[in-house]
Amino acid sequence: MNDKKIKHLEMIQAAINRLAGNSITVKGWGITLVSALFALAAKDADIRFVLVSYFPAGMFWLLDGYFLSQERQFRNLYDQVRTSTEEGSDFSMDTTKLVKGQARWIFSMFSVTLLIFYGIAIWTICFVGLYFRHKN
Repeated sequence: MNDKKIKHLEMIQAAINRLAGNSITVKGWGITLVSALFALAAKDADIRFVLVSYFPAGMFWLLDGYFLSQERQFRNLYDQVRTSTEEGSDFSMDTTKLVKGQARWIFSMFSVTLLIFYGIAIWTICFVGLYFRHKN
C-alpha cells in the first residue's frame, strides 16, 4: 500500500472513531436526562416528568441511529478504499453513494444494539410510569 492510501484510511478511521464517540456521548446524555426526570418525578410525585422522559429517549434514539448510519457509511468507504487497486488516493470523504443496506438511517435505528439499549430505556420509563400511576 502506498502512503496516500494509508493516510486516506487513517482519515476515514478518525471519522469512524469520532462517530463512535458521539454515539457513546448520546447514550450517556440520554440516560442522564431520563434519570434526572425520574428524580424530579420522585421528588414532586408528579407522573408528568416520567411522561416527558419519552421525548428525550426518542430523540436520542433518532440521533444515535443517525450516528450509527454515518459510521456504517464510513466503514463502507473504508472498505472501498482498502480494496481499491488504484495507486493514488483522492482523499474523498463522500459517503453519499455508499448508503445501502444497514447503512440506512432506519435500519441503523433498529439495529440489535440500539433496540436493546433504547428498548430497555423505554421499558423502564413505562415501568416507572406505571409505578407512579399506581402509587397515586
